[in-house]
Amino acid sequence: MPESTPKPKQKQEHPLANILINVLIPVMALDHLSKNPEKLGAKLWHVGPGWAMAIALALPLGYGIWHFTQTRKLNFFSGIGLVSILFTGGLTLYLWNANGTVKPNAGILVGLKEALVPFMLGIAVLGSLRFGTPMLRVFIYNDNIFDIVRIENRIAERSAESAYQKLIAGATKLFAASFFISAPLNIALALWLFRSFDANAADATEAYNSIISKMTWAGLVVIGAPLVGFMVYTLMRLLKGLRELTGLEDKDLMHPR
Repeated sequence: MPESTPKPKQKQEHPLANILINVLIPVMALDHLSKNPEKLGAKLWHVGPGWAMAIALALPLGYGIWHFTQTRKLNFFSGIGLVSILFTGGLTLYLWNANGTVKPNAGILVGLKEALVPFMLGIAVLGSLRFGTPMLRVFIYNDNIFDIVRIENRIAERSAESAYQKLIAGATKLFAASFFISAPLNIALALWLFRSFDANAADATEAYNSIISKMTWAGLVVIGAPLVGFMVYTLMRLLKGLRELTGLEDKDLMHPR
């Protein structure tokens, strides 16, 4: 009886590109397009908060629909992006007054909004442990980086499945912690940037947009650097555990780059 032809391996989406398309670019577009086009100094791309939210929503919504037609599966990151844009746009519409002023407590509200996405991602990473498909396998421990077939064959040979599952669960929890750390850092950054913000100034919306723009880029350094460091630490812990369980060296655990 002839052997069945193996099904071609489905190409995995890059998780960072997924987050970029569904979350980061739409949020940045919303921040930079929201200025009122009737205001002095408005640029061609300033379309107001309402249209800006519609444009920003179109990207994760369109990507989510495309992904569903290709895979018949819902895209988790598209859902995160839609929620983030709705909160960001809704907050902008709520905070901005018609006379150019901004409602009080903008700093803490923006901080809570910025903390929402990493908090949701942290919850999702932890929740993935309950469904048997840890999201660590999407971001870090995947076939693009690790020789998982070789690793799991060696694990089976050594009857170390229980210790292996504990290692993956521990690394997943560490990975989730990086997002939970990011959430309060976002709040602290927002409060610091809004520390001298005058919500009652006639041009408060202009100052608000300037602060949001600064927060977008400052977050990449102030928050992004610790997160990358935490991910590297998680990767090192994972490699150490895999070496102990399999007896393999790093060059055998990981695909050559």
